[in-house]
Amino acid sequence: MAELDALRSDLAAEQRALDDIVSALSDEQWGLATSSPGWDVTDQVGHLTYFDGTAAMAITDPEGFSAGVAALFDAATTVGPDEFTLGAFRARTSAGRLQAWRANRQLLAAASATLAEDTRVIWYGPPMGAKSFLTARLMEVWAHGADVAEAVGASREATDRLRHIAQLGFITRGWSYAVRGETAPPGDVRLELTGPSGDVWAWGPADAPDSATGPAEDFCLVVTQRRHLDDTALEATGLARHWLLRAQAFAGGATDPPAPRRQ
Repeated sequence: MAELDALRSDLAAEQRALDDIVSALSDEQWGLATSSPGWDVTDQVGHLTYFDGTAAMAITDPEGFSAGVAALFDAATTVGPDEFTLGAFRARTSAGRLQAWRANRQLLAAASATLAEDTRVIWYGPPMGAKSFLTARLMEVWAHGADVAEAVGASREATDRLRHIAQLGFITRGWSYAVRGETAPPGDVRLELTGPSGDVWAWGPADAPDSATGPAEDFCLVVTQRRHLDDTALEATGLARHWLLRAQAFAGGATDPPAPRRQ
């Protein structure tokens, strides 16, 4: 249970780090465009708010969650998914948006406190184990937080909480292909990352012929599709490069990484 406790604590810490940024924003800054096409800062926080709420429901009320998924899919052909998930949040005042996000974070914290190591939670993709589920929520707040920080010109310190995201990024290598209807090429990949504290984190066989190495923060930006591989300090060979050009550590339909910023 110690690992789950650490995840719960790190998720709350990552949420507070973003809260420190958005709680100081002006009304105008809530409307600043982000790197996600068509989304402003409000939409980034609104996305977190909506899915923190559904994550809590997935734990405490799986049937209600499933009904919500069906409603979301129906909305895709009527009002559209963004209006369905973000419409009510967009209509709030800046103070109301912050209050709503904090409320749904509390719901998620209370629900996640009931999880055990062997709990499996239904979600929009395949069901997830408790650790992967909480790691995915941490990944989401970190990734959308990157978009917000960039849009408002805020600095955000990289921490060793990135290890959770890096591990999720590594274990979803197969998913990055499957979500595109592709089969991962056979063969192993070695991943060696340097964390913010200077520790080296490694996954995969040490003698794998292909590898990716570099800063953990860059790897996390790539697997959350916030940066193109070629805009980072990562060095990737063979199968590792093939994977990281299509890496997707999150559920949902297949999406493409951003185009390289440098040509």
